[in-house]
Amino acid sequence: MNTKTSPSVSFEFFPPHTAEMEVTLWQSIERLAALAPRFVSVTYGADGSTRERTHAAVARIIAETQLTPAPHLTCIDASRGEIDDIAREYWDMGVRHLVALRGDAPQGAGDYVPHADGYAYAADLVEGLRNVADFDISVAAYPEGHPEAPDAAYDLDNLKRKLDAGATRAITQFFFDADIFLHFRDRCGQAGIESAIVPGILPITRFTQLQRFAAMCGASIPDWLRDRFSGLDDDAETRQMIAASVAIEQVRHLEAEGIDEFHFYTLNRSELTYAICHALGVRSGRAAA
Repeated sequence: MNTKTSPSVSFEFFPPHTAEMEVTLWQSIERLAALAPRFVSVTYGADGSTRERTHAAVARIIAETQLTPAPHLTCIDASRGEIDDIAREYWDMGVRHLVALRGDAPQGAGDYVPHADGYAYAADLVEGLRNVADFDISVAAYPEGHPEAPDAAYDLDNLKRKLDAGATRAITQFFFDADIFLHFRDRCGQAGIESAIVPGILPITRFTQLQRFAAMCGASIPDWLRDRFSGLDDDAETRQMIAASVAIEQVRHLEAEGIDEFHFYTLNRSELTYAICHALGVRSGRAAA
């Protein structure tokens, strides 16, 4: 008898800004909901620019699904009181999970400067949210280092501060070399971090889009990955097959190393994420993790 337990999964969505994108989002949510994710996060816009749309998407998830929403909150462009009020409103709506992030300065604003009356950094935000209510809080981790961190040790210390402030788990930035994540996990353990470090998986929908994302967040793209997508700019069907193969290899490798939880950056599409989860044994109709 096969007694293997399928891993726990969670999914990230972003709030749509057109009617057409809203249709796509809700088709994806409905399909992926059948996989009983632990939670679904809803992004905020790194510069805090989608606050109302994030709130509307979360409200609809609560009203129309059995999913557990985890809206993003950032330190950007809001006082502590304003952020606390948003958190209380979420709690009153029934939200119990949040993703706490520093966020990035608005485009064209230069380097990040903390709000004069706000939470300066993610660790401060986590501490503040824990004072508002007993939220389950996820924070971000960077296996290859945050682009603004002076070095890897500083970045790891910052992650530990966020977790020590009361966060439950860390979700990593996407990566493609599984050994990068495994080395990072080992470094977290050596630093005394006992919280879950959940790998963030990005199914590749368009390689040019991936290159932009990677440049913004400091993630590396291995030569072997570039080679697999070479020459496929006008071949969407083959690109999707390659993308599924790459992600399935990645999660299988991680699962073999004891990883039993994955967070998928869906880009509001369900096809690749659903296929990858199926390969992991995460199937429709199972009980929620």
